[in-house]
Amino acid sequence: MSDKKSSNRRSIPNAILLTFAPMTKLSVNINKIATLRNSRGHNTPDLIQVAKDCERFGAQGITVHPRPDERHIRYADVYDLKKVVTAEFNIEGNCKEQKFVELVLAIKPTQVTLVPDVQGQLTSDHGWDTIKNKDYLKDIISVFKNAGIRTSIFVDADLKMIEGAKETGTDRIELYTESYAKNYHHNRAEAVKPFELAGALAYECNLGVNAGHDLSLENLHFFAQSVPHLLEVSIGHALISDALYYGLENTVMMYRRQLQ
Repeated sequence: MSDKKSSNRRSIPNAILLTFAPMTKLSVNINKIATLRNSRGHNTPDLIQVAKDCERFGAQGITVHPRPDERHIRYADVYDLKKVVTAEFNIEGNCKEQKFVELVLAIKPTQVTLVPDVQGQLTSDHGWDTIKNKDYLKDIISVFKNAGIRTSIFVDADLKMIEGAKETGTDRIELYTESYAKNYHHNRAEAVKPFELAGALAYECNLGVNAGHDLSLENLHFFAQSVPHLLEVSIGHALISDALYYGLENTVMMYRRQLQ
């Protein structure tokens, strides 16, 4: 019986075995906590304590996205968070802002995620055109990588953009998942298909795969089970909204379970 099991195991193609990557990590984006704090001008809720609690409750990373107007995360917050975050620290933002570049180089987070935001943008709504911006991305990515910072770039689930990402020298891509979330209840198999293909191609290109935007308790499990080689998801708005009902500790654990 033991020999038969071993034989069956050896008969599984390597391509299939590679699909079963380590469990996807959850990075909690705490921008919305900062938005709530800023609305009253005091320190309630305490952003630093929330970050520490998210880690204590099971988050494997903390994500922040400082914007030039500092309408949620402030630049000073990032320095304060650097002192207490023990999990992976991911800073997202517009690398065409020199102040952002200087911040990242000073903090040296685990990962910087480069997002093609424009001034005054409400939320990120598109990925990089990695073909048109190849030379720029190669240059800025090398700045961060030379400082020992893992790089990721925000891209749509477009195979040409992923092939282009390979040429930039980035370590990872973050798949922009709004289209998946929007179409999940119409036809989830069709909604996730571009992301399945994107994950597979990224792996072939030796790129790590992250994902984020509008992922929620409703759609996260299917996404994580469908997209191969998914290393990390960054979730903020839905998770913090759910915490209003379920409590932060319970909510972080609920999201972790969706990734199992």
